[in-house]
Amino acid sequence: MSHEMTHPATTGLIAAVLPAIVLGIFATSAFAQDADDLAEMKAISKSANLIPPEQAIEKALAVKPGTVVDAGIDRKFKKFYYEIEIVDAQGTEWEIDIDARSGTVRRVKKDWFD
Repeated sequence: MSHEMTHPATTGLIAAVLPAIVLGIFATSAFAQDADDLAEMKAISKSANLIPPEQAIEKALAVKPGTVVDAGIDRKFKKFYYEIEIVDAQGTEWEIDIDARSGTVRRVKKDWFD
């Protein structure tokens, strides 16, 4: 499944359904903390004026299409980052770090230990 957005109608559709998809991922995947973590990430992002977690997940999926298995927000060196773990179609797990203020992809790393 491709997550590329090239048509304006597609962008609107993604914006409309992405929150429901994200909640479904948190509720049904191996992501053990479920919707509580999403609520915490939303609260942190709102209070610290960061991009919402759904936007970070969308950016991570654009880099590495697959299934989100874990997501979190972390503070490193006085900056917030979203850490999104994705398993691709080949079963490879990737960790994508998104700058929580700018939305810039900071790191894409293959997880060698899972």
